[in-house]
Amino acid sequence: MDFPDQRRDLLDTARSVNRRGLSQGTTGNLSVRLADGFLITPSALPYEACHAEDMVWMGLDGEVRGQRKPSTEWRLHRDIYANRPEAGAILHAHPPWCTTLACLEREIPAFHYMVAMAGGDNIRCAPYAIFGSQALSDSVLLALHKRTACLLAHHGMVCFAADLDRVLALGLEIEALAGVYVRTLQIGEPKLLGQDEMRQVLDRFADYRNRR
Repeated sequence: MDFPDQRRDLLDTARSVNRRGLSQGTTGNLSVRLADGFLITPSALPYEACHAEDMVWMGLDGEVRGQRKPSTEWRLHRDIYANRPEAGAILHAHPPWCTTLACLEREIPAFHYMVAMAGGDNIRCAPYAIFGSQALSDSVLLALHKRTACLLAHHGMVCFAADLDRVLALGLEIEALAGVYVRTLQIGEPKLLGQDEMRQVLDRFADYRNRR
């Protein structure tokens, strides 16, 4: 089996995604970059029933190796890897709070400074396109411009980070923010942080990452 460690890590993280409530059943997908392509979770196979060898190798040209079919969202993963060299792992999921906002076609604005975790002063919502399509991938790439996370209208969310541990942590953070934002909207429209205030936060985050 090629890349046995990466396959096990991908499966373990995928199971954590479900245990932490970011996806349910066979919804959502996860991948990790390799030197010559990426590994992605298989299509329509529950993670608890998976084995490490079920993780699917794909090339950036769309080549597939192995017996399993890749997730139907493989285009989304391929195109993010091809266009964002800093992406080492990608998570697409249907967490309840993010999906609630996505169904309203609402972004997450700068109501809280931690929105900057996604790289800017908002977390955009990509326009709707049918799952698994090139149109969806193109829409997401635009929403991810200078960002590491976005919502997908009437669908869910996607985020990327340097590795599997960090992408899981980012996904959990985005879902927590979405939950607080939805609850805030039940009381009223929040006052948003200004561009200067968010720029200071982004500078602090950049300093923190540089010191690690």
